[in-house]
Amino acid sequence: MRTFAKRMFDRLWARKTQLALAVRIAAAGVAAYAIAAALHLLLPLWAVLTSLIVTQMSVGRSLKATRDYMLGTIGGAIYGGAIAVLIPHSGEGSLLALLVLAIVPLAFIASLNPSLNSATVTAVIVLLLPTMHQSNPLDSAIDRVVEVTVGALTGLAVSFLVLPSRAVSQIRVNASKLLELLAAAFAELLAGLTRGLDNDALHRIQDGIGVAVTNLQATGLEAERERTMHLSSGPETGPLLRTMQRLRHDVVMIGRASVVPLPAEIQARLARPLADVSDAIVSYMKAVATSLRAGRGSADMAAVEAALQAYSAAVAALRRDGMIRGLPVDVVERFFALGFSLEQMRQNLTDLKRCHGNWCVSEDTQERIAQ
Repeated sequence: MRTFAKRMFDRLWARKTQLALAVRIAAAGVAAYAIAAALHLLLPLWAVLTSLIVTQMSVGRSLKATRDYMLGTIGGAIYGGAIAVLIPHSGEGSLLALLVLAIVPLAFIASLNPSLNSATVTAVIVLLLPTMHQSNPLDSAIDRVVEVTVGALTGLAVSFLVLPSRAVSQIRVNASKLLELLAAAFAELLAGLTRGLDNDALHRIQDGIGVAVTNLQATGLEAERERTMHLSSGPETGPLLRTMQRLRHDVVMIGRASVVPLPAEIQARLARPLADVSDAIVSYMKAVATSLRAGRGSADMAAVEAALQAYSAAVAALRRDGMIRGLPVDVVERFFALGFSLEQMRQNLTDLKRCHGNWCVSEDTQERIAQ
């Protein structure tokens, strides 16, 4: 029983960021309803729903959600209230025409700027709610803005006060996940030089990495938003994000070079150097990922440099022995593309080492702090 409880605790702790979000959302909903009830708002439902919408994974994301939702709500309330007051309507036919007039332009604007999606919904509520509660459009617009404001401010306050999560810390986690995916992909792609890879395998590898890159870029924008508003500190996110993007491009290039296996005689000469390169780079990227996730530690790149030098020496020996001459043009192109991609990866891993030093406290620094 104790073992089962420990296992469940470990699983929950591994998802502590998601669990904290669930707690924040619950707290935001309860607090928004309590405040709306205390203020005797007409529809506390909208305050509660708004608080749930703006309470996001990080403070930076909550700030953006609050800004977007408030802008959309205010714009929709003004537009919906204006056409309801200025255009006389009575009966279902005229109300339907007014709905079309309200929805079409706002939906078009939202298609151009998705951050204003709430404007269309707000305008519809402002138009239809008076028919249900026997009120006028102006009061409906004011009530809607007040309800959303209460919910938005409550959700934002909860994001700051209840188990707050900064995007800077999430960048470490997302970058670690991306590095682990890149390491796994790199190992599989280099193995493809001896057995080949089908298109389905390549798409599966690259799609997973693409999603991770997108998540990292989005978190980076949130972190910069927090830094701009002095809500968090830490290194600039740009260098790390750019380096990760370049490493992703390296993996794409290597994937293109490994669609077809190398000729058997070249495989025999390069099998050991390529295996050493794969082991060294994969180990280094995994070490950096572990260190980034923890925010401390170091990773040694010496094995990567040694493995790449040995591979370059093996390639030079192949060329001296004339084994490249006479090969089909497409094989030669893939062969040299692989070498170029590995050299680019070496440079980008050097940049990663520099970024790692900015984002993590080294073991020597930890010792000095402890002393």
